Amino acid sequence: MVRAAVLHGVGEKLRTEEIHLPAPGPGRVRVRIAASGVCHSDLSLADGVLPQAFPVVLGHEGAGTVVAVGEGVTHVAEGDPVLLIWAPACGTCWWCENHEPHLCSRAMDAASVPYARLGDGTEVLPGLGTATFAEETVVPAAGAVRLPSGADLAEAALLGCAVTTGTGAVWNTARVPVGASVAVVGLGGVGLSAVQGARVARAATIVAVDPDEGKRELALAMGATDAFAPGPDLAKRVRARTGGRGVDHAFECVGRAATIRTAWGLTRRGGMTTIVGVGAKDDTVDFSALELFHFARTLTGCVYGSTDPVRDVPRLVEHVAAGRIDLGGLVTARIGLDWLDDAFAAMRAGRGARTLVVPGT
Repeated sequence: MVRAAVLHGVGEKLRTEEIHLPAPGPGRVRVRIAASGVCHSDLSLADGVLPQAFPVVLGHEGAGTVVAVGEGVTHVAEGDPVLLIWAPACGTCWWCENHEPHLCSRAMDAASVPYARLGDGTEVLPGLGTATFAEETVVPAAGAVRLPSGADLAEAALLGCAVTTGTGAVWNTARVPVGASVAVVGLGGVGLSAVQGARVARAATIVAVDPDEGKRELALAMGATDAFAPGPDLAKRVRARTGGRGVDHAFECVGRAATIRTAWGLTRRGGMTTIVGVGAKDDTVDFSALELFHFARTLTGCVYGSTDPVRDVPRLVEHVAAGRIDLGGLVTARIGLDWLDDAFAAMRAGRGARTLVVPGT
């Protein structure tokens, strides 16, 4: 039995309960969680913005130590430090074979299969197939990527989603070139990671946008050249920093129609707007036929930073080790499993960057 934060329905409080976690079967890995980041996607599942069956253990941004492996697992072994990948690629579908593992058609298969039981025998689902809001979890083997020995596993948890998604949006999806101008709208963990990714890509101008002053200050510390609150003069201020044109690349890291329009409006003619945030299916964004023609902008979605974990995790680990990517600066709170509802409340209010859940604290 292990402790986990179990959600029984939309709008309910999380309950820290004991769950029965079986030994890993073939092609599965059991991991003791060192820490888990609290991501906006977890909140969207809890609030019903994204569909989710119950009961469920949420959490998908984690790292830890392998406790046991199932039959056929050879790339990790008991005692190995690992990063958990919430969208593990199957390697055989059309998207995987065509070098788009982030769009794997089977990446979310594990999310719909019960992985544990409550004390009364009720089956429990793993949130996004990962279930990191717990002391231990069991994941598909492809969802556990070995980390270097001695890695700070608590901070490394952020590589599981926020940092991978934010930097990947800049490096893989938009492919921001040296000297470009960039705007990042929304400065949570993903947005601040996009700021850092733009700095590493050597963008010349990096404009960070968020209503929260503390987040704007964090963005400046992480490499933004400018940090603005949203408002009626935002586009004018951004154009003033970019020769009157607007930015070459804008990244929307919130997932709302209003902020998508904001990012779109900050983008120059012929520029690119990348939508990184995950929004609701009924939150519709409108564009006129004339503006699509006139501005000649590219509007693109971004799933998981267009990430290939085999390629991108080692690259990120190298950047962290060299001090080019700051993980610790993203962490604005550390909590135990019993305080997750407070973390969700802070996220709804737009406070803080990333909260780390450290089981046992």
